[in-house]
Amino acid sequence: MTDTSPKAKKFVFNNATVQCYFATGFAALKNIVDKSHTILITDENIYARNEKKFKGWNTIVLKAGEAYKVQQTVDAVIDQLIEMEADRKTTLVGVGGGVITDITGYVASVYMRGIKFGFVPTSLLALVDASIGGKNGIDVGIYKNIVGIIRQPDFILHDIQFLNTLPQAEWENGFAEIIKHACIKDAAMFKHLEQNSFRTYQGKKKEICALVQRNALIKTKVVQNDEFETGERKLLNFGHTLGHALENQYELSHGQAVAIGMTYACEISAQITGFKQTDKVVGLLEQYNLPTYAHFDKQKALDVLKHDKKRERSDISYVLLDKIGKGVIYNLPLADLKDTILAL
Repeated sequence: MTDTSPKAKKFVFNNATVQCYFATGFAALKNIVDKSHTILITDENIYARNEKKFKGWNTIVLKAGEAYKVQQTVDAVIDQLIEMEADRKTTLVGVGGGVITDITGYVASVYMRGIKFGFVPTSLLALVDASIGGKNGIDVGIYKNIVGIIRQPDFILHDIQFLNTLPQAEWENGFAEIIKHACIKDAAMFKHLEQNSFRTYQGKKKEICALVQRNALIKTKVVQNDEFETGERKLLNFGHTLGHALENQYELSHGQAVAIGMTYACEISAQITGFKQTDKVVGLLEQYNLPTYAHFDKQKALDVLKHDKKRERSDISYVLLDKIGKGVIYNLPLADLKDTILAL
């Protein structure tokens, strides 16, 4: 008999093994989980565009957007799980972008003190970043991901066909994280991105699958080395420290906020590490339609930074660049960072 089960690549973490099904397809999900004891969580936009895929599955449909990544949504999902008689043998599967994967992983980690969960990321950003690494959480006011846990999913399944209905703005959103990975870890990929454009990847399965897998492996390897962010994993925050301080304040997309954050991290790098390639980073961000320099209330951004998860008393871990492909972590006194940002 022919084995039709999907093939997984296994990644071992401190307390879990994650099965990754690259370029596999949504139909394979029924061979990974017990359909009768699985509940899918998605949002109304994804559900509307892919209704046939959800036929026959127990599904919870949430409102779409970062504004709903809050405790009120978590409470509502838990109420529905109770009504659906979900128990400790139930598996939750988040089918969506970063908001859905965050909520699903967080709910699964607290419902009945923890049940199994997996992800089917549907956005480029979720494929290369949000679904990987076990960080799952919610926002409180303007403070991004300030409540949450680190717990690895049981599996991640990639169905690249979801990208066929992805709005252009979401492609741009995802490329911010791809450029981030190139800046901190992969100078060769940075050059490859410079030589290409959206046309290289959109609607071209082989090219986008290769790019997604390359980025997924970059992040996965970093997380395997430092799952609980005591060292190397902090590099993944390049552009995020200032970016998170701007994202909810100015209702930016995650990619837009991170792109602006990377721009100013390059400027700070020029002062602290002697980084000389700011123009190249800015040029690549603009090549993929991402914002760079922006007008914002610097003092207000600094006030939000004081509540950042990476702050430890009077210092904050800030990711800078030594050169393209090599990120470095600096513990900066908040007072010095304040002077630097106000002077930009």
